[in-house]
Amino acid sequence: MSHPAFVGNRSGSDPALNARLRSVFSALLEVHGKTAHPVGAETLAHRAGLRLSPASIRLALAELEALGLLEQPRASAGRVPTSRGVELFVRTLLAPAVLSPEIVAAVEGTLARSTRDIQHLLNEASRLLSTLTRQLGLAVAASLDDEPVREIELAALDPRRCLMVLNLGGGNVRTLVLELESPLEPEELQEVAMVLRERLGGRPLSEVRERLASDDDLARHSAVRVVACAAMAGWTSPVSTPLFTAGAMHMAGHPEFADASRLGSVLRAVEAGTPLDRLMVTSVEGQVAVRVGVDEDRALAGCSLVSYALPGSVRGAVGVLGPLRMDYALALAAVEAVGDRLADLL
Repeated sequence: MSHPAFVGNRSGSDPALNARLRSVFSALLEVHGKTAHPVGAETLAHRAGLRLSPASIRLALAELEALGLLEQPRASAGRVPTSRGVELFVRTLLAPAVLSPEIVAAVEGTLARSTRDIQHLLNEASRLLSTLTRQLGLAVAASLDDEPVREIELAALDPRRCLMVLNLGGGNVRTLVLELESPLEPEELQEVAMVLRERLGGRPLSEVRERLASDDDLARHSAVRVVACAAMAGWTSPVSTPLFTAGAMHMAGHPEFADASRLGSVLRAVEAGTPLDRLMVTSVEGQVAVRVGVDEDRALAGCSLVSYALPGSVRGAVGVLGPLRMDYALALAAVEAVGDRLADLL
C-alpha cells in the first residue's frame, strides 16, 4: 500500500546519497519529467549540464539502480525513476515552487467570486488546480451524513408544497422541496419546524433522516407526520458530495496515457471516486501529501496523487492526479495555495 510522503520528512532507512549521486539523480528526474523517455548517460551529459564525464554518469546511474531508485525498462534503454526513487526525491530533494503574486491573486479572486455553497467551491477548486498544474484537478468533501443539523426551516411554496432547509455544520445547506399529501397553512408549517428543531436539532443528518421515517412521537402530531412523510418520499438516500474532477484532457495529453484503454481505466477509477476520495480526506490536515503510485487501485498504480486535507470544520480535500513524472514542485505549491484559500472560505 502506498503511503503519503511529505517534503522534508527524512527517514533513517533512506539511502545516503553523496553530492555526485544527488546531482545525477535530480538531473535524470528533470530530463525524464520533460521527455517521458528513458534517460541515458550521454543525454545527461549534454542536456543536464552535469560537470561529469559520461563514464562517471554511467557509474552513478548503476549505483542509483542498485539502490532501487532507478530501473531500465529494456536492457539497451536508458533509465527511469522507480516509485521508490520518486518518493525519495519528493521527501528529501524537492523544493516546492514559489507561485508568482499574479497566480496567488488569481487563486484568491477565482475562489472569492464563487458562492459559499461548498459544492460550487469544490468544483471551482478542481478547475483551478487543473489549469495551474496541467494535471487532473480533484476536490471532495466527506459525506454530509455525519454533519449535525443546526437549524430546520420550513417555508410555504403553495398549500401542498413547502421548502425544507436544513442548515448543517461546516456551513453546508441541504434543501428539499416537499410535496404534501394534505395542505398546510404557513402557521402550521412554522409549528412543525419548531417541533422538528426541538426533537432533531443537533443530531447528525443521517439520524435525522432515520427519525423522520420511524419516530413514533413525531408521527403522533398530524401536521408533523405530513411533513415527515413528504420528506422521506423525496429523501431516500444518504447525502454525499461527489469527487469533483477537471482536466481529463490533460491526462489524455500525457504519453503515459496515450493508449486509450490505459486512459480509460484511469478515468473509470477516478469516476468511481474510491479510493481517491478516502486517501485525500484521511491525510494529515493542513499539509500537502504525495502518494507516488496509488497502488490501492491497479488502474492508478502508475499515477501520483498530490493532495491537501482541509483543516477546520469541513472534512474535505483538494489535489491533483498525474503521471509519476509530474512537476511535483509546481503541484505541491498549487495544491497548498488552493487548499489554504478554500479552507479560509469554508
